Amino acid sequence: MAIVQLLKRGNTSSGIAAIGNMVLAILKFFAASFSGSGTMFASAMHSLADTVNQGFVYFGSALAEMKPSKRFPIGFGRVVNIFCMIAVIVVTIMAYETILKGWKLLQHPEEATDFLLNVAVLAAAIIIDGFILFKAMKEILEEAHVEKSGNILTQVFRNVGKASPATRLVFYEDLVATSGAFLALIGITLAQFFGVLEADGVITIIIGLLMVFVAFRVGYDNMVGLIGVAAPIEVEEKVAKIILEDADTVDIHHLRILQEGRSYHIDGIIELRKGFSLAEADDIKFRVRDRLLREKEIADVALGIIEDDDKSSWQPKTTSK
Repeated sequence: MAIVQLLKRGNTSSGIAAIGNMVLAILKFFAASFSGSGTMFASAMHSLADTVNQGFVYFGSALAEMKPSKRFPIGFGRVVNIFCMIAVIVVTIMAYETILKGWKLLQHPEEATDFLLNVAVLAAAIIIDGFILFKAMKEILEEAHVEKSGNILTQVFRNVGKASPATRLVFYEDLVATSGAFLALIGITLAQFFGVLEADGVITIIIGLLMVFVAFRVGYDNMVGLIGVAAPIEVEEKVAKIILEDADTVDIHHLRILQEGRSYHIDGIIELRKGFSLAEADDIKFRVRDRLLREKEIADVALGIIEDDDKSSWQPKTTSK
């Protein structure tokens, strides 16, 4: 029962994406085997890679939600980064196979058959991948605590770095998957109606290169996550605001916020008004800590306290793009 509850807390986007891409991979391989289309094979390889990746990431995101233990006192937030790195290896291997297939088709073009079957499968891919992509975009804005307004795609690209590693992976992969399905549609159309058989190989290679881009982008993000990355400026400013809203806190001497998965770990020293006894100062510290822990994304808080040194230490950072 505990395992079921844990799986329910896994990343929703990656779970749905794994199921959707598994269906697409089966349909595309079926179509590719009948038609001999290289672009359909490339698209099928991409869907298979997405299925494996997003399945890995879903289970990784669920395991990352496990509670801290005596042996692992800061929790398991980085487990999802490890699973994402495994996914990167899978994407890289699939990308290599796809590019190799495209190169062979470029050297020896082959005429594909069953045009309508290919079109039907790619149309289904665009619909399913588009739905998963839209859901991932909504989840990015929710995780970044941004209200939808104006161009949602612009908002998503501005805030994708604030989303969890699992959601970012789904977004990048399905952005490429949807684009790849469109490209594949163009490729089989050029081959069918204009006799440009080389388009099959060219677009297969392009899809493979897009998969390389996903591997690089996701690999970089998760390598940074494994090393330990500072929280976004907006999160730091929000934490500082909560601390300074306390009537007895006059300054922040030191503040460090580490992002781990969807959670943040806070370590800081706050300056209090002069004249408090040690017991009173402790009460203030615990009061500030409890206010911070009410924020669901904050996993733990370690605060030190010192008396006001009559110097201004905390300087809010400005957001730079």
